[in-house]
Amino acid sequence: MSYYFSKILAVSFEEAVTKTTDELKKEGFGILTEIDVKEAMKKKLNVDFKNYKILGACNPPFAYKALQAEDKIGAMLPCNVIVQETPDGKVEVAAVDPVASMQAVKNPALEEIAAEIQNKLKKVIDSL
Repeated sequence: MSYYFSKILAVSFEEAVTKTTDELKKEGFGILTEIDVKEAMKKKLNVDFKNYKILGACNPPFAYKALQAEDKIGAMLPCNVIVQETPDGKVEVAAVDPVASMQAVKNPALEEIAAEIQNKLKKVIDSL
């Protein structure tokens, strides 16, 4: 089982970030964090890196359910979605597969929650 699902887009990097954020909102996700990896690599290591952002997406009702079922699950939240430039000038958007990551927890109460979030994140990726 893959730990993510993704899609390649033929749009600008910033347009991909905007479209991804908009589609996440349609599925009830807000962006809690946005990490500009390119900027961080330049600042911390003084190296040039491709455009690459990590969006920390959270769907509050599902996050609440997951935290109720497993109090340490916060270590795996929020759901990360990446937007990165590809070598051929396109943009890839990839989302973590919560079903794959939740298998490590071995809590049956999380299975249904993970499946619902998986469906929502797949819908986001498919709609891009």
